[in-house]
Amino acid sequence: MIIDKGDKMALVTKSGQTVHVRLEVNPKARRLILRLDERNREAVAVAPSKRKIGEAAEFARDRLDWIAEHLQALPDHLVLEDGSVFKLRGEDCQITLEGQGRVARLIPGEPQMLSVPGLPETIGRRVERYLKNAAKQDLSAAVIRYCAQLGVEARRVTVKDTRSRWGSCTSDGRLAFSWRLIMAPPEVLNYVAAHECAHLLEMNHSPAFWAHVESCRSTWKRERAWLRKHGRELHAVRAA
Repeated sequence: MIIDKGDKMALVTKSGQTVHVRLEVNPKARRLILRLDERNREAVAVAPSKRKIGEAAEFARDRLDWIAEHLQALPDHLVLEDGSVFKLRGEDCQITLEGQGRVARLIPGEPQMLSVPGLPETIGRRVERYLKNAAKQDLSAAVIRYCAQLGVEARRVTVKDTRSRWGSCTSDGRLAFSWRLIMAPPEVLNYVAAHECAHLLEMNHSPAFWAHVESCRSTWKRERAWLRKHGRELHAVRAA
């Protein structure tokens, strides 16, 4: 059974599972592309032009079992709310509304507590804001450290909620990172920072590039493997 609704459609597997597919047109795409939107728990079928949107839909239908299997494998969403336990720098952290004032405060302990006094309906946004600020601080410090090691200079460091990559580097020295790295162990965040700083010397993934990464993080392979294994868990955390 297929239900078309504008640029979306719902496909139903033989087992009765409903799979949502979003249809998009991207003129930069050279071929039909199928990817997962983990945040919205749906697939995205991309066509290079409007006249090929039907082919993109058929492309998704033919791969329905693959889509269903991978969507089922996604970790459950973790909502940032009172009492929720999430990872902060790789360690458990529990959210609480208890505390003084209006400023978020980290309280040491096992688990550590993030105190965010205020309205319950805004807690997710306030926790996310705290995490973005913490990520900016940790990543900025790491960038300064690795730029000094490599003898380069970053023009700017920003944090975003990127989905396709953990970090990026422009040719004019602007570095951007996913704020979700603050939930990973510190060594993983440091690896991504070193990776992007190395791009200030090599805008590629050549042996020379990886040699620069190695000079900063001799354990980079282990840290990259952690991110590949657990990255979806970081993306499963949401404000609401």
